[in-house]
Order: sequence, then structure tokens, then C-alpha cells
Amino acid sequence: MKQNAASAVPAVPDQQRRAFWLKQLHQWHWISSGICLAAMLAFAVTGLTLNHAAQIEARPQVSHRTTQLPDKLLAPLRAQAEAADGKPGASKEPLPAALRQWIASELSVTVGEQAAEWSADEVYVALPRPGGDAWLRVALEQGQVEYEKTDRGWISYFNDLHKGRNTGAAWSWFIDVFAVACLVFCLTGLFLLQMHARKRPATWPLVLLGLVAPLLLALLLIH
Repeated sequence: MKQNAASAVPAVPDQQRRAFWLKQLHQWHWISSGICLAAMLAFAVTGLTLNHAAQIEARPQVSHRTTQLPDKLLAPLRAQAEAADGKPGASKEPLPAALRQWIASELSVTVGEQAAEWSADEVYVALPRPGGDAWLRVALEQGQVEYEKTDRGWISYFNDLHKGRNTGAAWSWFIDVFAVACLVFCLTGLFLLQMHARKRPATWPLVLLGLVAPLLLALLLIH
């Protein structure tokens, strides 16, 4: 009896340690799952739409608008274009703030401080966006402003969000945070699998299948 009691003593700290780590892993697992749940579902759906992009028909809608730039804005724009022509780096300056404000009020188009392409006869600004494209051109001789926008629909929009294409710094940071949350979710899930593996014999065969199946597909069937 005394021998059995003595052998049972070391099991108590082990059980306490196991209970502590189970509690911590479960807590981090459900917190990370809550953070990345909605985004993971969205990325899973857009993964399907991207994989079948050829079967999903998209009909781009193109809108084109033109207007006339006032002389009070055109004259300084010509002077800036002449100064920028031929100077390294100067041909990539953004549009003047006054011109950006006029474009926002006249065309309802937001032009940020992205670099414009300056030449002797025109100023061109590429305005790529998720789910489409856009550009703005100012003809310096006549002062004509052209704006064209291409919209490829909501599926293309969410596909570009999935890829982080033309989405800006804020979305890029979100993807980084989402990726970290997914890593925490997966790693805590892996440790939980390890702690419960004794009672679930199929655990490691399933984990191995999840590792080997994509590896074999990549090595044998992707050319």
C-alpha cells in the first residue's frame, strides 16, 4: 500500500502541468479562431472562385468621363510638367493638391499622392483598384481631363482582396495580422492533437495524410 501511494505522488504535478497547458492551448485556440473565423471563411470561398476563375464569366463595365481643366489650374500644371521633363525623379511627382481637390469635386474621384507620369504633352495617373482598374489623364495642350474606370464585379473585387492586389497598406497589415492568427490557431491545434493523440489513434495518420497528399500532388501532378 505504501509503495503504491509513493508511486502515485509524482503523477499529481504531471496532471497539474497537463491541465495548465490544456487550459492555455484551448484559450489561445478559441481566441485565434474567433479572430480569423470570418476572414478564413472569406479566403476559403475566394480560393474556390480563384481556382475556377475561367468558369466564372466576368463582364467588365467601363465608364469614361471627360471635362475641361480651368486655366488657373492648367497654367501651373504646364509649368510643373516643363520643369519635370527630363529631370530624373521629377517625372514621378504626385499631382498638385489643388488639382486633386478639383478632381474630387468635379469628377468625384479620389487621387492620392501616388506618383504621376509627367511628360511635355500630358500627365497620366494610374489608379489601379481591387476588382477593376482606372486611370486619369490631363492633356496639357487643350486642358482636357479624361477619366476611365473599369469594374469587373464583386467576385473579382473579393478575389483581389484575397491576393492583396492594389489594396493599400491597411489591408496589407490586416492580412499580416490574419496570417499570425491562423498560425496561432494551427499550432495550438497541433499541440492539442498531440495531447489527445493517445485516445485518438487516427490523429497522426490524418496529420500525415494532410502533409503527404499536397506534397505528392505538387511533385507528381504539377508541371
